[in-house]
Amino acid sequence: MSRVHHLRKWMIALFILVIFIWSMLGLDYQGFQSTSKVVSLSILKGFMHPDWAYVYLPEGEDLLRELLETLVISILGTFVSAILCIPFAFWAAANMSRLRVFPGVGKFTLSVIRVFPEMIVAILFIKAVGPGSFAGVLALGVHSIGMLAKLFSETIEGVDPGPQEALIACGANKLQIIRFAVIPQVIPQILSYTLYRFEINIRSATTLGLVGAGGIGTPLIFALQVRNWNRVGVILLGIVLLVVITDFISSRLRRKII
Repeated sequence: MSRVHHLRKWMIALFILVIFIWSMLGLDYQGFQSTSKVVSLSILKGFMHPDWAYVYLPEGEDLLRELLETLVISILGTFVSAILCIPFAFWAAANMSRLRVFPGVGKFTLSVIRVFPEMIVAILFIKAVGPGSFAGVLALGVHSIGMLAKLFSETIEGVDPGPQEALIACGANKLQIIRFAVIPQVIPQILSYTLYRFEINIRSATTLGLVGAGGIGTPLIFALQVRNWNRVGVILLGIVLLVVITDFISSRLRRKII
């Protein structure tokens, strides 16, 4: 039995190796450009000597204001998605309906929403409302519905059915069952998932500006286009600090909630 188990593991490893080699053969590798060394040294020099003057500019458009805008975009986007995904979560929860088709359609809808990356959703909203932070908030809010509602629905499916059965025996209606039997059980986990999604949205908000959806990504793409590596270095340093600080605060809050 152990020999068959070892043979199976070797077969899986061989299959993965074949897939990897096949994927590498599909790459159109043309080698390094002649300017690669000069550009790489310039990037490294810029990262080692960040443009500290860009941290704060009295006239505006500096690192601190752009990071604050990125933080606001992620907060509002998370808040919008946390509110909008609640009806989707109850729609997709299997224990909230006697018909299997109804939650099945809900789960399929959430899968469709999760298919589109934030960048694509941001570009669509930029075409609709114009470039800026508002498009970034809408992009994060709509895209996050797919994942948050999926997590919320799984939490709803795992609630203790005892309180629901007690309320049904007392003649409570559907809204009363949800209000007094389901919501009190799922609130801690829902808050934890929302904070976790906020951590992800912080990272997403830093890149949405690359397509014009506001935040720190906008000055980052401008600095990359003109090869201002000193400014790129200080912007990336600011992004790292913002993500680390928000992750630390969010993780502490999640530990207290659960």
